[in-house]
Amino acid sequence: MSKIDYYPIPTICCYCVSPVIFTGNEAIYGRKYGNGMCYKCTSCDSYVSVHSGTKIPMGRLANQELRDLKVQCHALFDPLWKNKGPIRRDQAYVWLAEVLGITQCECHFGWFDKPMLLRCLNILQDENWHEATSEYSERMAA
Repeated sequence: MSKIDYYPIPTICCYCVSPVIFTGNEAIYGRKYGNGMCYKCTSCDSYVSVHSGTKIPMGRLANQELRDLKVQCHALFDPLWKNKGPIRRDQAYVWLAEVLGITQCECHFGWFDKPMLLRCLNILQDENWHEATSEYSERMAA
């Protein structure tokens, strides 16, 4: 990855207001997974992984509900570009950003809060969402 978009490092849990620590992720997965590091709340189940070789979080601190919503969004979004899908990954994010009315650099499921993830689910459940015309964008924003 040549460029990593920045998301603020969590220090206080947004769910329970407890301290957040930078730690190994074996406490979450039962073994070291991926690059092995994350930010984790000291009291509840919220955590966020980091970009490999950095302390930069991959998004916002997420509890189980938010993690489940992100998984659901990726399940609908990723087939569009994975396995030689009809478009490239970067183009899929450009189209989603257009429909959401945000910039491409803000378009990361890991950064989204619950209302934005629910909005994404609503959009992605429409099989024609990626035909991001102005008319479609206006209809979905309503």
